[in-house]
Parts: sequence; C-alpha cells; structure tokens
Amino acid sequence: MRFSRGRNFLFRIPEGEEFLEFINRFAKKNNILIGTVSAIGTLRNPKIGYFDEEAGEYKIIALRGTYELVSLLGNISVKDGEPFAHIHVALGDSDGMLYGGHLIEGEVFVAEVFIQELLGELLERKPQENGLALWDVEV
Repeated sequence: MRFSRGRNFLFRIPEGEEFLEFINRFAKKNNILIGTVSAIGTLRNPKIGYFDEEAGEYKIIALRGTYELVSLLGNISVKDGEPFAHIHVALGDSDGMLYGGHLIEGEVFVAEVFIQELLGELLERKPQENGLALWDVEV
C-alpha cells in the first residue's frame, strides 16, 4: 500500500487524561483514519502487556508509580468503524530500569505528542484466528 502525507499535529495532552482514550478521541474529532504516533513524557501507573500466543490474549503488567515515557511509537488505523491507536512504549523508572510493551493504559502526567496523518487506502483492523485484530493487508 502507498500513502501520502496528510496533516501534522503537535500537542500536549492535559495532565490526568488517559493516554489511549485521548488519542482515540483526538483522532475521531480530527477525522484521522490512518497515521503514525510518537510521544515523550511521563505516565502514572501504566499498564503494559505482551501478547501470549498460547493463551491468545495479552498478559497485563501493571506498574505502580510514575514512569518516564522514554519512547512511544504507534499507529492509527480503523477498528470497528472508529479510529484506533495501537501503541508500544518504553518506560523508565527512577532507577533507570526500562519496561516495554503494548500500552494498555496510562494516566498522563506530561505527554508531548506528534501525529502524522497518512492519506490513502483505508487500513482496517479485523479479528484473526490468533486472537489479534490485524490489518487485512499483506505484502
């Protein structure tokens, strides 16, 4: 699939907002159906996870406290007819230890976000036999 660049958005999420909920609302409000997301900042009490292939579900890791958002990368596509953000993070604690995985949730203390909208054929997430909702496109 080929995409062209659309609009660029650079903003700060207000303290106390849940990161993923805010991004999904922002994408819907601005009609962003395809895009990339990156951010830095700090999250409180984040939950991250990784997909357990055998169980067919995400294993959730609940972290307590405040964590530096060392890196956040993800994308926006469509799932169930709505914009859907799929985000991965690297989170650092006060000792410099890193935790990483799929962002399940996280309360924002500080979050500076960049979204690059992409224009082109719709990318839609659809349920697969493995339990994941993936793009219905292969190269």
